Amino acid sequence: MKFLFHIGRYFWMLGKVFARPEKHKMYVRQLFHEIDALGINSIGIVVIISIFIGGILTIQLAYNLVNPLYPKTLIGLGTRDTLILEFSSTIIGLILAGKIGSNITSEIGSMKVTEQIDSLEIMGVNSVGYLILPKIIAVVFMMPFLVILSIFFGLTGGLIVGPAVGVVTVPEYIEGIRFLFVPYYVTFTLIKSIFFGFLIASVPAYFGYFVQGGALEVGKASTRAVVNTNILILLFDLILTRLLLT
Repeated sequence: MKFLFHIGRYFWMLGKVFARPEKHKMYVRQLFHEIDALGINSIGIVVIISIFIGGILTIQLAYNLVNPLYPKTLIGLGTRDTLILEFSSTIIGLILAGKIGSNITSEIGSMKVTEQIDSLEIMGVNSVGYLILPKIIAVVFMMPFLVILSIFFGLTGGLIVGPAVGVVTVPEYIEGIRFLFVPYYVTFTLIKSIFFGFLIASVPAYFGYFVQGGALEVGKASTRAVVNTNILILLFDLILTRLLLT
Protein backbone atom coordinates (compact mmCIF):
# COMPACT_ATOMS: atom_id res chain seq x y z
CA MET A 1 0.00 0.00 0.00
CA LYS A 2 2.85 2.40 0.77
CA PHE A 3 4.25 1.74 -2.71
CA LEU A 4 0.90 2.67 -4.31
CA PHE A 5 0.69 5.74 -2.07
CA HIS A 6 4.04 7.01 -3.35
CA ILE A 7 3.08 6.32 -6.98
CA GLY A 8 -0.18 8.21 -6.56
CA ARG A 9 1.49 11.16 -4.85
CA TYR A 10 4.24 11.20 -7.50
CA PHE A 11 1.70 11.51 -10.32
CA TRP A 12 -0.23 14.12 -8.32
CA MET A 13 3.00 16.09 -8.11
CA LEU A 14 3.54 15.76 -11.88
CA GLY A 15 0.02 17.11 -12.44
CA LYS A 16 0.92 20.19 -10.40
CA VAL A 17 4.30 20.46 -12.14
CA PHE A 18 2.76 20.74 -15.61
CA ALA A 19 -0.03 23.11 -14.56
CA ARG A 20 -0.25 26.47 -16.31
CA PRO A 21 2.55 28.73 -14.96
CA GLU A 22 1.70 32.09 -13.39
CA LYS A 23 4.49 34.09 -15.07
CA HIS A 24 6.31 32.59 -18.04
CA LYS A 25 9.27 34.98 -17.76
CA MET A 26 9.97 33.80 -14.23
CA TYR A 27 10.02 30.18 -15.36
CA VAL A 28 12.23 30.90 -18.38
CA ARG A 29 14.79 32.69 -16.20
CA GLN A 30 14.80 29.76 -13.78
CA LEU A 31 15.14 27.32 -16.69
CA PHE A 32 18.38 28.88 -17.92
CA HIS A 33 19.74 28.80 -14.39
CA GLU A 34 18.96 25.09 -14.10
CA ILE A 35 20.50 24.30 -17.50
CA ASP A 36 23.72 25.85 -16.27
CA ALA A 37 23.62 24.34 -12.77
CA LEU A 38 22.47 20.82 -13.67
CA GLY A 39 23.58 20.37 -17.29
CA ILE A 40 26.61 22.50 -18.12
CA ASN A 41 28.26 21.76 -14.77
CA SER A 42 27.98 18.03 -15.47
CA ILE A 43 30.02 18.12 -18.68
CA GLY A 44 33.35 17.70 -16.90
CA ILE A 45 32.48 14.48 -15.08
CA VAL A 46 30.82 13.06 -18.23
CA VAL A 47 33.95 13.69 -20.32
CA ILE A 48 36.36 12.22 -17.75
CA ILE A 49 34.30 9.08 -17.10
CA SER A 50 33.64 8.50 -20.81
CA ILE A 51 37.33 8.65 -21.73
CA PHE A 52 38.16 6.03 -19.10
CA ILE A 53 35.19 3.84 -20.05
CA GLY A 54 36.20 3.94 -23.73
CA GLY A 55 39.79 3.00 -22.90
CA ILE A 56 38.74 0.17 -20.59
CA LEU A 57 36.27 -1.21 -23.16
CA THR A 58 38.95 -1.22 -25.86
CA ILE A 59 41.42 -3.16 -23.69
CA GLN A 60 38.81 -5.68 -22.54
CA LEU A 61 37.54 -6.30 -26.07
CA ALA A 62 41.10 -6.79 -27.29
CA TYR A 63 41.70 -9.26 -24.45
CA ASN A 64 38.59 -11.28 -25.41
CA LEU A 65 39.30 -11.21 -29.17
CA VAL A 66 42.59 -13.08 -28.98
CA ASN A 67 41.66 -15.48 -31.78
CA PRO A 68 43.85 -14.64 -34.80
CA LEU A 69 40.89 -15.34 -37.07
CA TYR A 70 39.12 -12.27 -35.68
CA PRO A 71 40.15 -9.01 -37.36
CA LYS A 72 41.34 -6.23 -35.08
CA THR A 73 38.65 -3.96 -36.54
CA LEU A 74 36.13 -5.77 -34.31
CA ILE A 75 37.67 -3.96 -31.34
CA GLY A 76 36.61 -0.57 -32.66
CA LEU A 77 33.22 -1.90 -33.74
CA GLY A 78 32.58 -3.48 -30.33
CA THR A 79 33.62 -0.34 -28.47
CA ARG A 80 31.39 1.81 -30.68
CA ASP A 81 28.26 -0.32 -30.35
CA THR A 82 28.71 -0.91 -26.61
CA LEU A 83 29.09 2.82 -25.97
CA ILE A 84 26.14 3.76 -28.16
CA LEU A 85 23.71 1.06 -27.08
CA GLU A 86 24.40 0.90 -23.35
CA PHE A 87 27.30 2.60 -21.65
CA SER A 88 26.92 6.20 -22.77
CA SER A 89 23.23 6.36 -21.88
CA THR A 90 22.78 4.00 -18.95
CA ILE A 91 26.09 4.40 -17.12
CA ILE A 92 26.08 8.18 -17.53
CA GLY A 93 22.44 8.16 -16.41
CA LEU A 94 23.33 6.25 -13.24
CA ILE A 95 26.22 8.59 -12.51
CA LEU A 96 24.17 11.73 -13.09
CA ALA A 97 21.41 10.29 -10.92
CA GLY A 98 23.91 10.50 -8.07
CA LYS A 99 25.28 13.94 -8.96
CA ILE A 100 22.16 15.74 -10.18
CA GLY A 101 19.63 13.73 -8.19
CA SER A 102 21.22 14.33 -4.81
CA ASN A 103 21.60 18.01 -5.70
CA ILE A 104 17.91 18.37 -6.55
CA THR A 105 16.73 16.49 -3.46
CA SER A 106 18.95 18.42 -1.07
CA GLU A 107 18.04 21.79 -2.63
CA ILE A 108 14.27 21.26 -2.58
CA GLY A 109 14.39 19.37 0.73
CA SER A 110 16.29 22.19 2.41
CA MET A 111 13.70 24.68 1.17
CA LYS A 112 10.96 22.41 2.50
CA VAL A 113 12.33 22.02 6.03
CA THR A 114 13.16 25.74 6.29
CA GLU A 115 9.57 26.61 5.23
CA GLN A 116 10.64 28.52 2.11
CA ILE A 117 8.19 26.45 0.06
CA ASP A 118 5.37 27.45 2.42
CA SER A 119 6.32 31.09 1.80
CA LEU A 120 6.01 30.58 -1.96
CA GLU A 121 2.55 29.05 -1.51
CA ILE A 122 1.45 31.99 0.68
CA MET A 123 2.52 34.39 -2.10
CA GLY A 124 0.29 32.49 -4.53
CA VAL A 125 3.12 30.78 -6.44
CA ASN A 126 2.69 27.20 -7.60
CA SER A 127 5.77 25.98 -5.70
CA VAL A 128 5.73 22.54 -7.33
CA GLY A 129 5.79 23.95 -10.84
CA TYR A 130 8.22 26.78 -10.09
CA LEU A 131 10.79 24.56 -8.35
CA ILE A 132 10.49 21.33 -10.32
CA LEU A 133 9.37 22.11 -13.89
CA PRO A 134 12.54 24.04 -14.88
CA LYS A 135 14.68 21.23 -13.45
CA ILE A 136 12.84 18.56 -15.45
CA ILE A 137 13.02 20.54 -18.70
CA ALA A 138 16.70 21.38 -18.14
CA VAL A 139 17.78 17.80 -17.49
CA VAL A 140 15.64 16.32 -20.30
CA PHE A 141 17.04 18.97 -22.67
CA MET A 142 20.68 18.42 -21.67
CA MET A 143 20.74 14.62 -21.39
CA PRO A 144 20.90 13.89 -25.17
CA PHE A 145 23.79 16.34 -25.52
CA LEU A 146 25.62 14.76 -22.59
CA VAL A 147 25.11 11.30 -24.08
CA ILE A 148 26.45 12.41 -27.47
CA LEU A 149 29.47 13.91 -25.68
CA SER A 150 29.92 10.66 -23.79
CA ILE A 151 29.91 8.62 -27.02
CA PHE A 152 32.42 10.94 -28.67
CA PHE A 153 34.85 11.03 -25.76
CA GLY A 154 34.39 7.30 -25.11
CA LEU A 155 35.48 6.56 -28.66
CA THR A 156 38.30 9.07 -28.26
CA GLY A 157 39.41 7.30 -25.09
CA GLY A 158 39.56 4.02 -26.97
CA LEU A 159 41.48 5.69 -29.78
CA ILE A 160 44.05 6.97 -27.29
CA VAL A 161 44.36 3.91 -25.04
CA GLY A 162 44.16 1.14 -27.67
CA PRO A 163 47.18 2.17 -29.74
CA ALA A 164 49.02 3.35 -26.60
CA VAL A 165 48.97 -0.14 -25.06
CA GLY A 166 49.49 -1.87 -28.41
CA VAL A 167 46.22 -3.82 -28.67
CA VAL A 168 45.06 -2.14 -31.89
CA THR A 169 46.41 0.34 -34.41
CA VAL A 170 44.78 3.67 -35.16
CA PRO A 171 43.68 2.69 -38.73
CA GLU A 172 42.21 -0.61 -37.47
CA TYR A 173 40.32 1.13 -34.67
CA ILE A 174 38.91 3.85 -36.96
CA GLU A 175 37.93 1.26 -39.58
CA GLY A 176 36.10 -0.69 -36.88
CA ILE A 177 34.22 2.43 -35.78
CA ARG A 178 33.05 3.04 -39.35
CA PHE A 179 32.24 -0.62 -40.14
CA LEU A 180 28.54 -1.63 -40.29
CA PHE A 181 27.32 1.51 -38.54
CA VAL A 182 23.56 1.48 -37.76
CA PRO A 183 22.17 5.03 -37.39
CA TYR A 184 19.10 3.74 -35.51
CA TYR A 185 21.34 2.84 -32.56
CA VAL A 186 21.95 6.56 -31.99
CA THR A 187 18.20 7.25 -32.15
CA PHE A 188 17.65 4.46 -29.65
CA THR A 189 20.16 5.80 -27.13
CA LEU A 190 18.80 9.35 -27.45
CA ILE A 191 15.28 8.11 -26.72
CA LYS A 192 16.62 6.35 -23.63
CA SER A 193 18.46 9.48 -22.53
CA ILE A 194 15.23 11.51 -22.61
CA PHE A 195 13.45 8.99 -20.38
CA PHE A 196 16.43 8.82 -18.05
CA GLY A 197 16.62 12.61 -17.86
CA PHE A 198 12.98 12.78 -16.81
CA LEU A 199 13.56 10.22 -14.07
CA ILE A 200 16.78 11.88 -12.89
CA ALA A 201 14.95 15.18 -12.36
CA SER A 202 11.46 14.16 -11.25
CA VAL A 203 12.12 11.32 -8.79
CA PRO A 204 14.67 13.21 -6.62
CA ALA A 205 12.40 16.27 -6.78
CA TYR A 206 9.58 14.13 -5.37
CA PHE A 207 11.67 12.93 -2.45
CA GLY A 208 12.88 16.46 -1.75
CA TYR A 209 9.48 18.11 -1.94
CA PHE A 210 7.79 15.71 0.47
CA VAL A 211 10.62 15.39 2.99
CA GLN A 212 9.68 16.01 6.62
CA GLY A 213 11.98 16.80 9.54
CA GLY A 214 15.37 18.47 9.49
CA ALA A 215 18.79 18.24 7.89
CA LEU A 216 19.18 14.54 8.79
CA GLU A 217 15.94 13.65 7.00
CA VAL A 218 17.07 15.64 3.95
CA GLY A 219 20.25 13.56 3.81
CA LYS A 220 18.27 10.32 4.09
CA ALA A 221 15.86 11.52 1.39
CA SER A 222 18.81 12.22 -0.93
CA THR A 223 20.07 8.66 -0.46
CA ARG A 224 16.63 7.17 -1.10
CA ALA A 225 16.19 9.37 -4.16
CA VAL A 226 19.46 8.23 -5.74
CA VAL A 227 18.77 4.55 -5.01
CA ASN A 228 15.22 4.66 -6.39
CA THR A 229 16.26 6.66 -9.44
CA ASN A 230 18.99 4.13 -10.25
CA ILE A 231 16.52 1.25 -9.94
CA LEU A 232 14.01 3.01 -12.21
CA ILE A 233 16.72 3.80 -14.78
CA LEU A 234 17.67 0.13 -14.99
CA LEU A 235 14.01 -0.90 -15.15
CA PHE A 236 13.26 1.53 -18.00
CA ASP A 237 16.50 0.49 -19.70
CA LEU A 238 15.20 -3.07 -19.79
CA ILE A 239 11.73 -2.02 -20.97
CA LEU A 240 12.97 0.35 -23.68
CA THR A 241 15.55 -2.16 -24.93
CA ARG A 242 12.83 -4.79 -25.23
CA LEU A 243 10.44 -2.41 -27.01
CA LEU A 244 12.83 -0.57 -29.33
CA LEU A 245 15.37 -3.25 -30.28
CA THR A 246 13.07 -6.13 -31.18
